[in-house]
Amino acid sequence: MPNLKTTLIILGLSLTLTAGLQAKTQTIVFGAGCFWGVEKYFDHLDGVKSARSGYAGGNYENPSYKKVLKYRNNNKKVVNHTEAVEVVYDDTKISTEKLIKSFWELHDPTQGNRQGNDRGNNYRSALYYTNETQHKIALATKELYQKLLKKAGYGTVTTEIKALKKFYPAEAYHQNYLAKNPFGYCPNHATGVKFGNEKINITSISPLGGKEIVVIDAEHCRFCEKFKAKVTDHYKGTIPLRTAHQEALKGFKLKSKIQGTPTIIFIEDGKEVEAYTGYMDEKTFYKAVGAFKLGKESEGYDVAFKKKTDGRFCKQYEQFKHTGDGVFVDKISGEILFDTRDRFNSGSGWLSFFKSVKGSTMEKKDNTLGMKRVEIIAKRSGAHLGHVFNDAPGGKQRFCINATVLEFVPREKIKK
Repeated sequence: MPNLKTTLIILGLSLTLTAGLQAKTQTIVFGAGCFWGVEKYFDHLDGVKSARSGYAGGNYENPSYKKVLKYRNNNKKVVNHTEAVEVVYDDTKISTEKLIKSFWELHDPTQGNRQGNDRGNNYRSALYYTNETQHKIALATKELYQKLLKKAGYGTVTTEIKALKKFYPAEAYHQNYLAKNPFGYCPNHATGVKFGNEKINITSISPLGGKEIVVIDAEHCRFCEKFKAKVTDHYKGTIPLRTAHQEALKGFKLKSKIQGTPTIIFIEDGKEVEAYTGYMDEKTFYKAVGAFKLGKESEGYDVAFKKKTDGRFCKQYEQFKHTGDGVFVDKISGEILFDTRDRFNSGSGWLSFFKSVKGSTMEKKDNTLGMKRVEIIAKRSGAHLGHVFNDAPGGKQRFCINATVLEFVPREKIKK
């Protein structure tokens, strides 16, 4: 029998080994669509100790499968949880970088509230980190993957990257579902875009190429937090937008001195085009985005912000005549405004719809030019869209809309 001193030495060694083992273990949570396939994928990676299906990212307690389905359409009072997988891994056997890169390659992170045919905010792409190193690697790999996706013809990454507040395990029948049901639903949502041997820099961001928007923020900046909550968290535009601290910028050619935060910088091919310092409300921001994307001298900008009108049968109108099934989005904000299912040919020379997408537009009396009309305005960007008249077939309304302020998105590529 060992004496007390030997016992204490053994106990101390045991505690040291236990602490060492614990230090190797990390936890991270991924949302990449239906959690059955995601769980199976990560569970089979060398170095992953466990993968568990559940829910994360919402603002209510004790989520269930029924609840996340109930709240899968946008609700102003409820931030829904997404189907997620808690991954516990040994970082000496699989690096955090390799694990997160696997997450990006596993799904299409540009689809918004959707993965394939699974639609709703409970299927949104998400990464919930548990330490700052994971956070930095997530942002750096996102930046790199965005470049690779852009080259492959994909749009803007919509992945939610936040600190994990709480992970709620899913019901028992969801755990190891595909192991228990080998012929169950297991779609492949991967884009096919793979990382190469590129090195990531977890402390800096560099130019993406083309047009982009960079928001400079700072710790404990309440106006930065307000701008994020009111503007950037809702941004759906096609111009990539990133947020970073000033010292993280590498390779950009800026002409303005950063004198406060937030500073919103509009960049093309790494060079500053315009910069604004201080909080911008949503309408002011989108007017600046409009000038940057469309050009201040463009017809689209004149229509959106000077309330001009397209010429009848303009070039953009003629192009839109040949679109298939899909939606028309605000060229500035990316918000869905009109659906082709509500479109009809009025013969007027302007796009005509029976209605706009619910909640996407506002109406305002317009008595200019000696006429009494009702103006249609994009709710998010504040852009002028056209007018509404009561002369459509069947006594319905005719939304007479300018084509130069819209972009068409085929139905299968809609980001919800």
